[in-house]
Amino acid sequence: MFNPNQKRLLSLDGGGILGVISLGALRQVEAQLRNISGDPDLRLNAFFDYVAGTSTGAIIAAGVSLGMSVDQIEAIYIEEGENIFDKKSILSRVAGRMRSKYSHEKLTARLKKEFSEKSIFELQVSGQLSRDKHLLMITRNVETDSPWPISTNPRSFYNDVNRPDCNLQIPLWQVVRASAAAPTYFAPERLPWDPKDPDKQFYFEDGGVTPYNNPSFMMFQMATAPEYKCGWPTGEDKMMIVSVGTSYNYRLLPSPHVNGESLLQTAVTIPGELMRGFAIANDLTCRSIGRCRAGQPLDREVGTMIPDPNTNTERQFIYARYDIETSVIALKGMALGDINPASLTLDNVAAVADMKRVGIQLGKQVDLAAQFPEFMP
Repeated sequence: MFNPNQKRLLSLDGGGILGVISLGALRQVEAQLRNISGDPDLRLNAFFDYVAGTSTGAIIAAGVSLGMSVDQIEAIYIEEGENIFDKKSILSRVAGRMRSKYSHEKLTARLKKEFSEKSIFELQVSGQLSRDKHLLMITRNVETDSPWPISTNPRSFYNDVNRPDCNLQIPLWQVVRASAAAPTYFAPERLPWDPKDPDKQFYFEDGGVTPYNNPSFMMFQMATAPEYKCGWPTGEDKMMIVSVGTSYNYRLLPSPHVNGESLLQTAVTIPGELMRGFAIANDLTCRSIGRCRAGQPLDREVGTMIPDPNTNTERQFIYARYDIETSVIALKGMALGDINPASLTLDNVAAVADMKRVGIQLGKQVDLAAQFPEFMP
């Protein structure tokens, strides 16, 4: 049904429980593909050839790659959100020297339930994960202080089954858990690459603290650069990328020098601002080398970077970025003025219903027939 000579890529940002907002866009993608294809049960993995995710995006990406529907993926957040973000008792946090706000046990149990305890290789052998369609999850090696993009591409260097440290021997749930181990929220995840070599057992944490909380450009590189042994062809008629965010809120922050705020208070805001900055940088790169068909303005200088449709840009791919602003003004403009922007945080499960409402608005940005006509049957 879908042209096998074309490649369709999906990128999913990190953002904790805000992943519920991302699912609003994916629900529209799924619904439109079902309508276009005439298949009322079509799953996103039937359309997308490469799915990348960071943190909560890795949870969604794994679900998509395993053939779960958007409703099934959303159920993880709705049914398990309160359990996953259930604060530790004061006693247990003190005993753990306040290293993490939440216990990882319930998150781990749900990931095992949804993704099984099989290794990536076992899932590929059984046919539950495709060997021709790939999944990319971004995590950070705490001990080497470096991003670790882990792909299921069986031809990549570190996926050689003859290597003792082959990535494919790691259970899928564990790689997802490593990608979602947000610092201070959850404890790092220990991954034993080579059980016989203690030097190859590392601790990993949330990929959101790397430059790839938005993994779209990293996914493009791993799909096309010869070194990653995927080698997919590029071109506006050969590749498309859908990139989905978890919302953003522009706001002015107090200056410690002007308002007397402590440097410690200012430091608390830095990780979030860096993540937003990296996300914009990856988005900007994709809009620069791809033909952007949909996306919110990046800033007043460059705007949306959507070129004249009659201009032959000869870009590397067709691109759409679905993300949504949740400032007071933006929410009022969507008739969501009753929502407090401050409640839309990565661990506030009490706001899930409001996040779903924001997700419905995000879904209105999706128009596959208009944005990706070259890739529709």
